[in-house]
Amino acid sequence: MGNYRKLWFTLIGVLIVTFSLLGYYGAEVYRTAPPIPARIATAGGEVLYTHDSILDGQTAWQSVGGMQLGSIWGHGAYQAPDWTADWLHRELLNWLDVAAERTHGKPFADIGAAAQAVLRDRMKTEYRTNTYDPATGVATVSSTRADAIAKTALYYDQLFSDAPALHKTREHFAMKENTLPSAERRAQMMGFFFWTAWAAATERPGTTATYTNNWPHEPLIGNKPTAENMVWSVMSVVVMMAGVGFLVWGWAFLRKHDEADPEPPRQDPLARVPLTPSQRALGKYLFLIVALFSFQVLLGGFTAHYTVEGQQFYGIDVSQWFPYSLVRTWHIQSALFWIASGFLAAGLFLAPLINGGKDPAYQKLGVDILFWALVVVVVGSFAGNYLAIAQIMPPEWNFWLGHQGYEYVDLGRLWQIGKFTGVAFWLVLMLRGILPAFRQPGDKNLLALLSASVIAIGLFYGAGFFYGERTHLSVMEYWRWWVVHLWVEGFFEVFATTALAFIFSTLGLVSVRMATTASLASASLFMLGGVPGTFHHLYFAGTTTPVMAVGAAFSALEVVPLVVLGHEAWEHWRLQHRAPWMARLRWPLMCFVAVAFWNMLGAGVFGFMINPPISLYYVQGLNTTPVHAHAALFGVYGFLALGFTLLVLRYIRPQLVFSDRLMATGFWWLNAGLVLMIATSLLPIGLFQFHASVSEGLWYARGEAFMQQPFIQTLRWVRTFGDVVFIVGALAVAWQVVSGVLGSRAPAVPAGATLAETRR
Repeated sequence: MGNYRKLWFTLIGVLIVTFSLLGYYGAEVYRTAPPIPARIATAGGEVLYTHDSILDGQTAWQSVGGMQLGSIWGHGAYQAPDWTADWLHRELLNWLDVAAERTHGKPFADIGAAAQAVLRDRMKTEYRTNTYDPATGVATVSSTRADAIAKTALYYDQLFSDAPALHKTREHFAMKENTLPSAERRAQMMGFFFWTAWAAATERPGTTATYTNNWPHEPLIGNKPTAENMVWSVMSVVVMMAGVGFLVWGWAFLRKHDEADPEPPRQDPLARVPLTPSQRALGKYLFLIVALFSFQVLLGGFTAHYTVEGQQFYGIDVSQWFPYSLVRTWHIQSALFWIASGFLAAGLFLAPLINGGKDPAYQKLGVDILFWALVVVVVGSFAGNYLAIAQIMPPEWNFWLGHQGYEYVDLGRLWQIGKFTGVAFWLVLMLRGILPAFRQPGDKNLLALLSASVIAIGLFYGAGFFYGERTHLSVMEYWRWWVVHLWVEGFFEVFATTALAFIFSTLGLVSVRMATTASLASASLFMLGGVPGTFHHLYFAGTTTPVMAVGAAFSALEVVPLVVLGHEAWEHWRLQHRAPWMARLRWPLMCFVAVAFWNMLGAGVFGFMINPPISLYYVQGLNTTPVHAHAALFGVYGFLALGFTLLVLRYIRPQLVFSDRLMATGFWWLNAGLVLMIATSLLPIGLFQFHASVSEGLWYARGEAFMQQPFIQTLRWVRTFGDVVFIVGALAVAWQVVSGVLGSRAPAVPAGATLAETRR
């Protein structure tokens, strides 16, 4: 550890404390998850649903796209309703009508205000009272509620079939006709929807809040923010401000001001190192990256158009073959594939450099095998998604080969295993180049941190295997966010920071000591908020107040390191002027500058906009979420992967000179397109929905009546301008990479050449 002992101990201490919190309260998620009753029955003994039929309904929901078609407990897509909030509101209205007919012989709307108030009070008491008996596993409902459930289920049965009466509604929700052809499976899915609404309306024993902490906002039964929600929302703001304050003080007083930048070398050190066979083999990775990138961007425009023409693309009915749920699945999965591939390619480029400019034995063979394995996983998972949503695949195969139904981990379990195996194989290829370097003299602290991040990336994707097809929804959410939040936003962030520091120090632009110090400090800051901050996704997923408290407090700390990213952007910007040869790295550096900007805005500002419990209570599942998602996923990780891609391209094609015209178009149009789609469409729609959610309830903010208003539809059409600008930028970057890969190739490695010999 040497001179970095305090930094290492700080990082290790942060990891011990934060993972202890994540594990301890993860056990709390298991222990306090809302029960799935053995039977849901009337007092007379009529069984409506069983434990197994509810889980069968969960698998049916997964097979139609799950979270890619509407949302459950606020997690999923934004075009169709949130099924939990929508079912609950429809069931409540049906209960009032059934009760009014039984009591007064007329519909609820036709009885007097006093009688209406009495029925509303009865309904609130009935719905919030917990009738689940742990001893028998039975939850009892009244005959009135049973009739209300039946009426609600009839509506959903028609909605997910091809009933002509609801054709227009299916168009508005971007649902294809006959979404779920099997009547039996539709009935089972209705049971799953009912159970999620039951958990959202039923008070947890010993509390006055429902199993979902009173989410969603539903005035009819008094679902409103809890006192704990308000307290921890205020505390999250206090923690964030305190963290920013301490960071500024630390930045001012602890940062070394007296160390001058090292004198940059007269020539690019990496350009003087002969390429190894494994590095020259990376061209096909870059081609795959931009192919998937272009596919994902075009699908994004296609998916966005479904929000205005729910079953058509400019008048052509395409929903029977490529419905919204499918193209949105492919849009998200292709993004994860190309971004991850950009990181993998960067790592594989670095491995021989770390190994002294030499390939370990059979490294090129390993690089080739990994590439084709990646192609198989991409093609196989996309084909499985199609067959599942088209309802061609047998139901028992769906989870393993088709569609898991969970956003960001939609690919079938077999393809998920293949992806994990590929990432683990990448880890092996990386360590074969890294481990021998530890036997060489010199400061190895930065290399040790890079190695740790590589190991974490290789192994932590495996968290996605801790749930199965019929795992409880709350437990699944806990592990899913290990992958989506912790693996992506945590360890990839550390890897990116450390890899860039390693590259810049190898280029001689920053000192090894400065690079190591900055990387260790950044890793501690990222992990401090990022690890327990995972819980901010679980406020309303059937968890208890302690989970909310930990998530609110620590997710606020995620914002803290982002406030100094303006300085990081400046540091990256000025590197291009430190040596004449750095001009050839201008566009990769510009991508890294964009990463810092979008990290501050997309991850920081837009992330904290929806993170406090009181904010997320009203905006979870609204268009404010894709504001954060687009700005953070593409703005941060997308630009980072593009920067890595351009950096690798620059060195595996040494004769290449980036076209300033092409790259300026690509870079600036990508940024402008992202700003336009957020500022002119997503954010305004989200803010209007926010107001509707606060004033009426989530059911209304996501409902057909609100979302089909002319001004909302106009805002959706306006997004087309931002999408077109973004697509032009994406295609410009893709063409630069393709033309560069197909251009002049580097000479082979001279026999026995090493990095050390080349430098001499």
